Amino acid sequence: MPRSGGIASMMRLPVQENTDGLDVCFVGVPLDSGTSIKSGTRFGPRQIRQESCAIRSAHYDLGAVPFEDVQVADVGDVSMNIYNLPEAVKQIKAAYDKLISNGCVPLTMGGDHTITYPILQAMKDKHGPVGLILLDAHPDTQDTMLGASIAHGTPFRRAVEYGCLDCTRVVQIGLNGSVNSLDDYKWGLDQGFRVVTAKECWHKSLEPLMAEVRGMMGQGPVYISFDIDALDPSYAPGTGGPEIGGLTTCQALEVLRGAADLNIVGCDVVEVSPPYDMAGTTAMTAANLLFEMLCILPGIKRRH
Repeated sequence: MPRSGGIASMMRLPVQENTDGLDVCFVGVPLDSGTSIKSGTRFGPRQIRQESCAIRSAHYDLGAVPFEDVQVADVGDVSMNIYNLPEAVKQIKAAYDKLISNGCVPLTMGGDHTITYPILQAMKDKHGPVGLILLDAHPDTQDTMLGASIAHGTPFRRAVEYGCLDCTRVVQIGLNGSVNSLDDYKWGLDQGFRVVTAKECWHKSLEPLMAEVRGMMGQGPVYISFDIDALDPSYAPGTGGPEIGGLTTCQALEVLRGAADLNIVGCDVVEVSPPYDMAGTTAMTAANLLFEMLCILPGIKRRH
């Protein structure tokens, strides 16, 4: 079958309704009710799948052929009430409780960043508090947004309150852009987060940073969350909150490949908004980032 044909599942993988027999699953969470400016991320999973048809099955740089090592399928999208955000969060958490009950590692397509909070709730209930590698232009640690405690700018404050995170093993990479106040990063720092701004990454390889991060994460469970707005909008324009001066795609690859061999229990790529992605570049980038995430998971062999 040519890559332009076939059903538009993630990488044209088999589709099933649950994670029975799976080591890894791709899953979509088409929610954008938590966005603050530009909506449209509810269409993210569909467009990421569409662009993923171009990805081949082996990764030369990592020496990985993941589908020879683990059982992977696309388990579709989480169904939720998109008109009631607190209820949707509960439904997402319940869905992930089932998805990961057998140890399956979910690779999630968002959706806005609200979705990471209920996913982390499920991770905590399964694995205990997890380390977090977050790539994002924004800290997403606000207490409320216009009085609402659940939104795409609050997930990591809620995650800390729920006990989802081991705050000594949290790193935020790529914080960037205008802020509500000069104290925007203070709350995370007060919890013990390691904060790395985009400016600290300019004109640099991030391999030395990731050596530090690997030591920080140790052997405990780790979750990776990638908000596509961490990338400079020249690479990923199709998002609701772009910030100039962001990371490059090469730096993104350095971060993900630098996380190889960690005890990764789940990953997501969020905030892809197809209405603002005229050439499909952002969704294509997100699909490739998800393939990178698959190739660094435990159980994937390095063949050279």
